[in-house]
Amino acid sequence: MGNRYINRALVILQKFLKENAVKDKILAKETTMRVGGPAAIFAIANSFEHLRIVLHTARDWDLPLFIIGKGSNLLVSDSGFSGIVLRLGGDFMLKRIKSTKVQAGAGISLSSLVQDTSKHSLCGLSFAIGIPGSLGGALVMNAGAYGECIGDLVKNVIVCTRDCEFKVLERDQLNFEYRNGNFDKDDIIVEATLVLSINDTYIIKRQMEEYFAKRRDSQPLQFPNAGSVFKNPQGIPAGKLIEDAGCKGMRIGGAEVSAKHANFIVNHGDATAADVYALLRSVQQRVLDHHGIVLEPEIKFLGEFNEVMIIPGKS
Repeated sequence: MGNRYINRALVILQKFLKENAVKDKILAKETTMRVGGPAAIFAIANSFEHLRIVLHTARDWDLPLFIIGKGSNLLVSDSGFSGIVLRLGGDFMLKRIKSTKVQAGAGISLSSLVQDTSKHSLCGLSFAIGIPGSLGGALVMNAGAYGECIGDLVKNVIVCTRDCEFKVLERDQLNFEYRNGNFDKDDIIVEATLVLSINDTYIIKRQMEEYFAKRRDSQPLQFPNAGSVFKNPQGIPAGKLIEDAGCKGMRIGGAEVSAKHANFIVNHGDATAADVYALLRSVQQRVLDHHGIVLEPEIKFLGEFNEVMIIPGKS
């Protein structure tokens, strides 16, 4: 029955989205970790009308729906996802800069937004240089670095509900926390307005170069990875806890705790999602045994995994 529903939904989506709706697309190529199985349906919505069609199709055929950005901070299981994986493109990658306000679609890459705003002498996003995510994903995770985060810059966010209703969430309606935008789980971020500040272009460029140099020197950018895998508990760097617990260099299959930064797991080219997940679970257990602290994953999981992560407060 499930496969029949998938096929019927695919026919509808291909009628409107054409080649932007495909079956059994391997998600490893769509994530920065470079692991993961197929999405039953992978779709790209380039307009609000396309988004509406995907949402109605998912609802009408009772299919789970997952929104994917640039695929960072995400681990997809080897068995994949038995629903619709949706990426926002086209109209959702546009931006408009007026004075210090930046209105941008959720699909735009964070790195390109950093570069574009710097050319307009706008500062505030330099901390995000080198973060390989989309604006929408950055807002969901309240991405940040070097003591700054995206939530501090937000004026408003436009979301679309699964019933295709649009809501404008103003600053006083938003509740950004550390690595959490606190959006309703069924809301899809489609656009945001950021408020930046004006500064000398040379100063902004120099700051970006300094931040990127720090990232390059401290993170294993030469290997596929999903970014920081655990949140920092109570202001303690998760990487230090992992390193002190003797986890640096731990390896399962093709997945390894980076020798450069212990809060990164890298793919040596032949890792599976099961390798990465098992390594995450092993690190979590070792840190608990060594420090008595349960590390909470920062990355998101899509699909089914054999083990269960330790939940903070329930160890």
